[in-house]
Amino acid sequence: MILTRSAHVVQTSDARLKRLAAQIEALTEKDEKLKRHTQEILALRLAAARELWTICAGFVGSLNGLLERDVVVLDPDTFTADTFQESGPNLLQINVRGRILQVEFQATGELTSTEDFRIPYTLAGSVRAFNQALLDKDLIEEQLLFCTMERETGMWRFFDPRTYRSGPFDASYLTSLMEQIV
Repeated sequence: MILTRSAHVVQTSDARLKRLAAQIEALTEKDEKLKRHTQEILALRLAAARELWTICAGFVGSLNGLLERDVVVLDPDTFTADTFQESGPNLLQINVRGRILQVEFQATGELTSTEDFRIPYTLAGSVRAFNQALLDKDLIEEQLLFCTMERETGMWRFFDPRTYRSGPFDASYLTSLMEQIV
């Protein structure tokens, strides 16, 4: 009886070791999958930052093409991979004669988040619109900004927490903000 019990213990121990070995083997695939996902999100963040700058640059270029005397300035005036700061705030600014649209954004603490917006996002920030008259009254128009995971390439959205209005961050949106401060 002792031999039978000992054989059963050895058989059970072997089965447990085989399961453990299979779990360890599965860890390699799980870790590789997480690494690939992380790299995809980091690449998406860089592409999204470039897209945000491109939207602003397109708006500024279109507006400057219609102006005869004044110039709308985008800062920074070019975008490179080094322009994007993964671990800190990023700032884009559109300025015309002291009327400023300021776009600030940064990466979320986790790869994606739903803390401040119901659609998962990977970059978050705000858009501020102001001029001297608004500054004198301590009024700065501010709306939230998110790079959502709605599409494979991500999508920039604004969100106004006062009105719950949301929509795409595009030239039309920038036009409506600039109209408020000019």
